[in-house]
Amino acid sequence: MSVISKTDFSEDQWKTLQRGLTGTGMLVSVVEPGVMDSFSESSALAKYLQNQRVAGRTKLMRELSMATGSGFGLTTNPNELRDGTLDALESAVGILSAKAPDELDPYRELVIGTATAVAEAKKGVSQNEEAAITAVRSALGMA
Repeated sequence: MSVISKTDFSEDQWKTLQRGLTGTGMLVSVVEPGVMDSFSESSALAKYLQNQRVAGRTKLMRELSMATGSGFGLTTNPNELRDGTLDALESAVGILSAKAPDELDPYRELVIGTATAVAEAKKGVSQNEEAAITAVRSALGMA
């Protein structure tokens, strides 16, 4: 059994996997406006990913947790962020299904864990955050 790692993916494929992961955190964060909430949510995202660098289910998930950017800027339109993130997640499912099918469920768990950590960072999970998580689940091919 071989261990899948970053080196098994092209640069574009790797960026897509990371964009889906970190974009999810940003997507869940922007659905509820508020500067203070954004700071708490950004901190929750960073802490979650930092924890996953050690506790991630697979080597690939630990490597993905080292993501340092999202591919989205602070001024990205929320609709572009949503569409770009969901597109990246759908592409990530295709990439992993083709190259590393055993990594698909761990990726899904990592992404949903990221979304949940951000949503729970302040005042519990709102309806808007829950709707964003539902859209993420759908893009990941989850029921």
